[in-house]
Amino acid sequence: MNKKNILIIFYFLLMISIKSIAQTQVNKNTNTATVTEKEQQEIIDSISLLLNKKYIFPEVAQKMSDFILLNFKNGSYSPITDPVVFSERLTTDLLSISNDKHIRVKFNPVLIKEIREANKNPGQDEVPASVLERWKTNNYGFKEVKILEGNIGYLDLRNFGDTKLGGETAVAAMNFLSNTNALIIDLRKNGGGSSQMIQLITSYLFDSEPIHLNNFYYRPTDTNTQTWTLPYVSGKRMPNIDVYVLTSKGTFSAAEEFTYNLKNLHRATIIGEVTGGGANPGGDNIATDRFTVWIPTGRAINPITKTNWEGTGVQPDIEVPANDALFTAQLKALEKLAAKESQNSNKTYSWLLTSLKAKQHPLALKVKEFESYIGKFGPRIITYENENLFYQLNAVRKVKMLPLEKDLFDLEDNMLRVEFKKVNHKISGIKVFNVNGTTESFEKD
Repeated sequence: MNKKNILIIFYFLLMISIKSIAQTQVNKNTNTATVTEKEQQEIIDSISLLLNKKYIFPEVAQKMSDFILLNFKNGSYSPITDPVVFSERLTTDLLSISNDKHIRVKFNPVLIKEIREANKNPGQDEVPASVLERWKTNNYGFKEVKILEGNIGYLDLRNFGDTKLGGETAVAAMNFLSNTNALIIDLRKNGGGSSQMIQLITSYLFDSEPIHLNNFYYRPTDTNTQTWTLPYVSGKRMPNIDVYVLTSKGTFSAAEEFTYNLKNLHRATIIGEVTGGGANPGGDNIATDRFTVWIPTGRAINPITKTNWEGTGVQPDIEVPANDALFTAQLKALEKLAAKESQNSNKTYSWLLTSLKAKQHPLALKVKEFESYIGKFGPRIITYENENLFYQLNAVRKVKMLPLEKDLFDLEDNMLRVEFKKVNHKISGIKVFNVNGTTESFEKD
């Protein structure tokens, strides 16, 4: 991979953060000179040429080209002198014809400078230090990897980075999650990225027999490509655990491809909102010295549906607001795991299911009700601090108590529950339940 390609991928993956950075740089850069009518014509002519040469649908390319050229001739752009405003107006006009959310024009002298600097040494594959540092800062898209209660894996993936740079991080993350009993992959803030990273991560969710994931047709080269799961991955595969993918309206492009693939392969349950609807891959193109245009040059063709999610998005299996998606996924995972528990087991998942529901919808108790539980119960002390009850677990540790119902509490992050016993409506003692079935009772001093 040469520097130019790395730069293009990088800016695509981090387009939202780069946009905010670029706006700061724009105000400080000498390249912020107003856009003249002559430059507007140069930009429109260049974009029209690039669209007609590369855009995946030739007839739509011509319509977009004709529209912005007509607007220019009619003087619609004449009042615009700010280069950023002009780029946003062109983007709006192109979208109004194509409805292709991938298309965008950007005032981007910083990107153009880096691409041209990289092109001075086209034979070298070394990644520019500034780009590599940004990738590392973003941890190649892997925002958070952890184990939730019930041994449920959780991966917060913000973009699908290029495997040449982020592959080791991906392998480490998937191996960390390899012993879990269910897996939640959070793509609610994922705007896209590399098909190779999709291929790598998906391969961990199937056995070694290759699975056909997707096809792409590219207009500039008139070629078709296929992606399949890999026959070999480093570490342990997870072909049999339940997988849940979280989505939002902002889930876009490659993140939608990952979701669409797993949905149609019946390998994951999709939970959240309908995704953004961008299925046409492409890349940034230099239009002029100061402007770039991102042009979709291909289209996805799923081997099962024979179509894609362009303009429609991916429909979740369980549609809920994005903010509720994680809780819903945990709930579904625990319900399914609890259904598999035998009569003789400790009922761990059933226990955790009750606790999860209590955390999501905590029981509201009045201050006087909380204070009625305060006291010393043999070696155990219960206190009330900052509007919460706390249980003295040992000499050095106390844990928060979460109300499940009146007189019954969970101990946070412990598989213990405390039930308050009453005599004549007054607290007389506590009974402590362990998930393994054992109990302890203590009288109130």
